[in-house]
Amino acid sequence: MTDLAAPADYVAPDQNDPAVRAVQEDRLRAVWQPPSGWFFRWTDVNNNRVGVWYTLTAFAFMLFAGVLALIMRAQLAVPENDLVTANTFNQLFTLHGSTMMFLFAVPMFEAVSIILLPQLLGARDLPFPRLSAFGYWSFLIGGVFVTGSIFFNAAPDGGWFMYPPLTTRTDLSGLGADIWMLGLSFIEVSSVAAAVELIVGVLKCRPPGMRLNLMPLYAWYILVVAVMILFAFPPLIAGDVLFEMERLLDWPFFDAARGGDPLLWQHLFWIFGHPEVYIVFLPSIALFAMLIPTFAQRHLLGYPWIVLAAVGTAFLSFGLWVHHMFATGLPKISLAFFSAASEAVAIPTGIQVFAFIATLWAGRVIWSTPLLYAVGSIAIFTIGGLTGVMVAIAPFDWQAHDTYFVVAHLHYVLIGGTLLPLFAGLYYYWPLVTGKKLSDRIGRTAFWVMFAGANLAFFPMHLSGLEGMPRRVFTYPAELGIGGLNMASTLGGFLFAAGVLLVCIDMALSPTRAKSPRNPWNAGTLEWLAHPDDEDWGIRSVPLVTSRYPIWDQPGFVDRVDQGRFFLPDAEEGRRETIITSVIDARPIQVARLGMPSVIPMITAVALGSVFILTTYHLYWWALAGAVATLAAVLTWLWTTAEIPEKPCKPIGHGLVVPLYLSGPSASGWWAMFITMMADATAFSGLLFGYYFFWTVHPDWPPPGHAGPGRFWPLVALALTIASWAATVGARELNVRGAVAAARVLLGVALLASLASIAAGLAGPWTSGLVPSAHSYPAIVWTLAIWTTAHAGIAAICQGYTLARSLAGRMTPEYDADLRNITVFLHFLLATAVATYLTIGLFPELRA
Repeated sequence: MTDLAAPADYVAPDQNDPAVRAVQEDRLRAVWQPPSGWFFRWTDVNNNRVGVWYTLTAFAFMLFAGVLALIMRAQLAVPENDLVTANTFNQLFTLHGSTMMFLFAVPMFEAVSIILLPQLLGARDLPFPRLSAFGYWSFLIGGVFVTGSIFFNAAPDGGWFMYPPLTTRTDLSGLGADIWMLGLSFIEVSSVAAAVELIVGVLKCRPPGMRLNLMPLYAWYILVVAVMILFAFPPLIAGDVLFEMERLLDWPFFDAARGGDPLLWQHLFWIFGHPEVYIVFLPSIALFAMLIPTFAQRHLLGYPWIVLAAVGTAFLSFGLWVHHMFATGLPKISLAFFSAASEAVAIPTGIQVFAFIATLWAGRVIWSTPLLYAVGSIAIFTIGGLTGVMVAIAPFDWQAHDTYFVVAHLHYVLIGGTLLPLFAGLYYYWPLVTGKKLSDRIGRTAFWVMFAGANLAFFPMHLSGLEGMPRRVFTYPAELGIGGLNMASTLGGFLFAAGVLLVCIDMALSPTRAKSPRNPWNAGTLEWLAHPDDEDWGIRSVPLVTSRYPIWDQPGFVDRVDQGRFFLPDAEEGRRETIITSVIDARPIQVARLGMPSVIPMITAVALGSVFILTTYHLYWWALAGAVATLAAVLTWLWTTAEIPEKPCKPIGHGLVVPLYLSGPSASGWWAMFITMMADATAFSGLLFGYYFFWTVHPDWPPPGHAGPGRFWPLVALALTIASWAATVGARELNVRGAVAAARVLLGVALLASLASIAAGLAGPWTSGLVPSAHSYPAIVWTLAIWTTAHAGIAAICQGYTLARSLAGRMTPEYDADLRNITVFLHFLLATAVATYLTIGLFPELRA
């Protein structure tokens, strides 16, 4: 397990002695209990509690979006209806789609994962609980800001896709477009934060012995989906940057009259938008992967094939985005490639579905309420998948594009692939979260009501779409002859809503019911170690795992966990702790000290939210003050979190001693920085894609009359960035060798080089007289330069912070995680600078 052994004088606690176990449990209880008082309970960063808040908030947004949908269906029930105006309908339509996709589907999967993963992995918590809390508060603030706009007649009305130029022209769209763009950009920050937490949690917080090939499939799916978020959300963030710079500063990225192109937005949006469908689908399949073996009472068949299929689905999903753009006049070779990729994605999806069916076929099926929802959702999703193959064929898509046929396809996929599976997970995991089961009678009734309602609502839309009903219209003439189909869809929508209402009633009645027995479904995975009367510490001791279903396969497993006979059964130093393990084989390598309850994540989210919200209303000086407050909160957060432990190592049981501090690639903090920078690099690649996209659509690039920034200043900026990077790397190497004074000098040099690179990076566009509002070329050059120099400014802050840590004695040659982590940032900054300055400085001349 590890090469570290306990000291010779170490005496292991006698877990046979009830008094010893009682003392250990008292210490755990004291550490993990939430703060007293209602306000301070909200500052607790325990992932289980944060996950519950997250889940309830996402569920509330789903209900809100559902009400918007019912109003739309009421408007469309009969021809030429005047229940709402066209402007109100557009706001309802935009907010319904935006809320369901950005405020429900993705946040709900992240929220559920924050609850389940620590228990599923036998961990006390995920590695960065304060980051999860920050993500929740960001999500809440941004969600209330966006959804609340409809009550002031200021909601976005350009569709959840917000296609330019209608949305970028301020004379055609009001404040709602800014609210959508800046509010959802803020929410995307919380999504990326949650992705970082989940990836590091899966890779580094598994229990000893749980190698990658023993991980529960839920963990595999969440790992795949979280990685997808790193590559899907950042291009949309890049698009948001260009979108808002056009709206706020009149930089013409999407204005064809000044060299822009609206198709650039479509590319950036759908590079996010189609993987998004699988980002919300795969976590639902993950729930199936947990509950189907339970109700088949056997191991899941085809484990390695399912893992490969999940990875394959994720990979292929990034090659499909153009099938949303078949009607835009793209080259035929593009149509052929993306049509083939769109059909190919059905193969790994089919592998997963057939593996679940085979498991049920080979097992002794228990027809429970959760399984009923799972099987019903597979049936509905299959219909959506079949129509998806139809619209993947370009000639058919040309006929069905922008009709209600596509609306029907989308909702069959999302209801069957996201919503009903979540209800299956709700009924399955409700006893785990609350200690009480939901009603089988109400649950089954709700299922059949929803199943009938979904088909009645959306199947007729296939027909109305083929009859010619376009999407995004608030009314239609009676002469089309589709009034009956629309009335059926409206009745189906309200019937589906009645089923959801039954589920809400069932949840509301839950507190009045008796406690359920432990592991009421007789499941075999670690999360069901939870007991209805469990304390806040979660698992009693971190187990040694040798099977994918340890409760079924390891004799006496539950009793040994309960008696503290595995690892870390105590909290003798009065700290929240969990075990960090190696990525591949899950060897214990560290006991990580976790964040204690704190108001700092909430303050940071409020400060950052103020930047986005105040910018929406063009209050730039106040937004700048919010940015300064955000920086202060982040630095306070980091300064108070990173600490040098009181001792180097700690016994964790069974004669094993592991460090309390790690730095470099073994540490979870290093992984968090690397993963965050992958997301940052992907966002930058979206901006770089914009530059080369414009090059492909313009016969002359740079266009006549718009000279480039020249070679001199871009190459000077690149040289200064290289100097900053080299000095930081040198400081890291000198520090680890004990040359602390020399390392501090190099950090100072690195800081000055970073600041100088900012001036040089902006000097090129400035001295060349590039006017960004005149044409898309100077606009994209300025954008790349600003992005890179802004990162150089962050590098200077990181270098100054690390230097201050060293001078304060909080960073030493042995405890050097700060320096190692900022070096990762500098690696990515160097790559960004090379791509930016060679592109804007040399590319036009080399092309000439």
